[in-house]
Amino acid sequence: MYRIPIELGEEIIHVLAQDYIVDSETGIRNPVGMFGKRLEANFHIVIGDIASARNIERCVDRVGIKVKQMILEPLASSTSVLSDEEKEAGVALIDIGGGTTDIAVFHDETIRHTAVIPFGGNVITKDIMEGCSILGKYAEQLKVQFGSALGDLAQDDKVVTVPGINGRDPKEISFKSLAYIIQSRMEEIVDSALFELENSGCMEKLSAGIVITGGGSLMKNLPQLVKFRSGMDVRIGYPNERLGNDSTGEINDPMYSTSVGLLLHGHDILQHTVSGAQNKPLEESHVFVSATGKEKNEPAVNNERETLEDTDESQEEQKKKTTNLFANFKKTIEGFFDVNDSAM
Repeated sequence: MYRIPIELGEEIIHVLAQDYIVDSETGIRNPVGMFGKRLEANFHIVIGDIASARNIERCVDRVGIKVKQMILEPLASSTSVLSDEEKEAGVALIDIGGGTTDIAVFHDETIRHTAVIPFGGNVITKDIMEGCSILGKYAEQLKVQFGSALGDLAQDDKVVTVPGINGRDPKEISFKSLAYIIQSRMEEIVDSALFELENSGCMEKLSAGIVITGGGSLMKNLPQLVKFRSGMDVRIGYPNERLGNDSTGEINDPMYSTSVGLLLHGHDILQHTVSGAQNKPLEESHVFVSATGKEKNEPAVNNERETLEDTDESQEEQKKKTTNLFANFKKTIEGFFDVNDSAM
């Protein structure tokens, strides 16, 4: 599947198997151990922009950390937020971040659909800045401290005072006006997410409803808005699904769902690599670690061929050693029975 034609400037990030078909038998999750003549599979392929991926790698390299693998953001968040029961019953994860809103749909413990909406919490801040004619830093503070996703539930008699620019008179902004600005943009984000859920074909199979996470999920009254627009059960996802009970409250925040998920993915990859290296022979482990191109694979293959040739040359000597070994074993067994007979 990594060889399928894609557009110039893009690369395949993930190839995720959804289900397998063995001799026309559909709905197989894992075909290992089955017998058949024909094997087919349905895959979900995630494609990303090469330039964006390289920019992320460059940012990470500047702090002295090497990138092991690129992971789609909603997949990382789902690892730390969603339970196995939710994935089996059917659930949609909506990760509202600063620049994007990411969506992942699970059903029958398998990823069914992913999507990235190119706007998130930063667009709401920009709307507040332009609608209220204030600076960006004040708009962000208003959104976090006094914002609400439902204008009808905001208080009419409360206002907040924002300092004026360069000695100008301060501005008074009512909570209700601020909430209506946020609600209009939040409705657009939620409707775009619901459109992706309909395209997934699993809208009617989401028994566990919708889980919202990310920094944007902390907006006041947002679960009520999502439930009103979708008609499904909604909860806020915290990254505590695989964390211990003694985890600090600072980490257990929807803002860090992706970060915790990346750490969990890295831990799983490290364990898999270490266990695989311990279970494989030396030559195979060496090929696995250094197989980044054709030139690095060739020396390992040559070394293996030399080992096989050396084994063929000493074949007669090994036969002699094996014959002597069986002869010594036979003598030992005969002596054992002789001792027992004499004792009896």
